[in-house]
Order: sequence, then C-alpha cells, then structure tokens
Amino acid sequence: MFKFNFASFCKFMLLFFIEIWYNIIYNVRNKNNIIIHSRGGIEAMQVTIDGLNIFYREAGAGAPILLLHGWGSSTDAYAGIFYAFQNRYRLIALDFPGCGKSECMKEPWTVADYANFVLHFLEAIDVKDPILIGHSHGGRVALYLTGNGLLHPKKMVLLDAAGLIPKKTFRQKLRQYSFKSIKWILTRPGLKSHTAGLLAKARAHFGSADYNAAPEVLRKTLVNLVNTDLRALLPKIEASTLLIWGENDTATPLADAKRIEQLIPDAGLCVLKGAGHFSFVERPAEAYAILNSFLS
Repeated sequence: MFKFNFASFCKFMLLFFIEIWYNIIYNVRNKNNIIIHSRGGIEAMQVTIDGLNIFYREAGAGAPILLLHGWGSSTDAYAGIFYAFQNRYRLIALDFPGCGKSECMKEPWTVADYANFVLHFLEAIDVKDPILIGHSHGGRVALYLTGNGLLHPKKMVLLDAAGLIPKKTFRQKLRQYSFKSIKWILTRPGLKSHTAGLLAKARAHFGSADYNAAPEVLRKTLVNLVNTDLRALLPKIEASTLLIWGENDTATPLADAKRIEQLIPDAGLCVLKGAGHFSFVERPAEAYAILNSFLS
C-alpha cells in the first residue's frame, strides 16, 4: 500500500523549483552568449550582434580590456597578451564580422558601422568604457570611438594603428591611376559583359594582398576604410594613449605614429627596433613590458 511521505515530497518540490529557477536565470544570462569551450582559463564565446553570429574570447577578472584586431586578422593575434595579462585584467577580444570565426556582414561597412557594432557588443556583454587596445584596423575603430566621444576609456593602446591616409608615393599613385584607367575602359557599354575576367585579372595585379584575399563585400568595406582619415578627431581624444609601433612598419608607417602622437593631447610613442606591422607579436617581451608599465 502506497504511503505518502511528506518530507520526501517537500524535498522533491524544492529540488524541482531550484532547477526551474536555475534554468530561468541561466537562459536570461545566456540567451545571446554561448560558451563554445574553455581552455587555459580562456573561454571561447559566441554572441549574436545585429543579427550576426560573433565569436569572441574572454579570460581573467579585474578592469576590463577590449582588444580589437587588425584587418583580416582575428583574436588569435592577441594570444600572447591573453596569457601574459589574464591574471590581472578581464580580457575580451572579438572577431570582427567576416574575420576569424565571425559571420560576415551582408553589406559594405564604414568605420562608423564598426564603431556601432563595438558599442552593441559591449552592451550585449554588459561592459562599459573598457580600456581599449587596437591593432591596425582595430586601432582605427578605437580612434573613431574615442574621438567621437562614444566611449570614454581612461587608457587606450594603439598598436601600429590605422586611421590616417598616408601620403602616396609616385609609384602608388601610378598603380592607382593605371587600374582606374583599365577599369574605366573595361566597364564601357558594349564591353562590360565580355570583360569580367580581364577586370578580375587587373584587380589581382594592381590590388593589395588584403584586397585580393577578401570577398566582394569586404573589398568594398576596405575601400571605405582606407579612404577615411580620422586626424580631425585626434585632438578630441581624452584617454591617456600609448602608441607601440614597429620601426619598419610599411602598412602604417612610423610617420603616421608620430603624427598621431602629436595630435592626441596625452599620448606617448614607443618604437620597437627592427619590427614591422605586427610589432607586438615580433617583439613580445619588449611590447609586454611597455604595456605592463602603462596599464599599471
């Protein structure tokens, strides 16, 4: 004969409601954020931003630092910084749309679109005004965000950052003019439908490696970015800014760094001898020592 056990019933109901409560809280906290895996204290995460599936990494605790990578790169570029600084800071690095493991945008973007994307990302993970570290294109986005007063970090680090339109050499001007002339001829009415292959070959010959490696939407995005000059925003930046630059950087020349240092009110430049565009990867010990001193 069945005997009702009130104590067992209460225990069951308590566990039942605890499970429901946990699932509700868990789903609210993780409705957009999914942990893919965790390794070495670094969590690989996924979040939906503006309808795009975005991959990012997070590690550590403390003051938040947002790391923005360069064009065609990914969070992998910051692996060394993660392992060097995750014990003291909350490090967050995302893959921009179309890079790394993030979904590509459907339409070409401008630097303003990247800035809005970063703001929406920070809102989704509930982080306000983190320290910014930006390499190359990531530096460009950081300059736009701070120069327009969209973020107010106390400190910002620019690693071989983009953002200025450098003065073109005669050879660069000649290549640009040659391609535009060929494109104009090949896209004339009556020829356009028969010259797609020739135009593709011309793009491959005259275009940069970054341009040629990108799908069409990113090619148009790159054109938007490289034709945007942010120097007018630099005097408006309030963050204390550290510039770490490669002496032999040809993608964003050292002359750009010196100009940025002059225009940002509170800025200092450290040049890594013999290094190129990925100076912080080529000279990690020096770069991390400088970075540690600045952040402390």
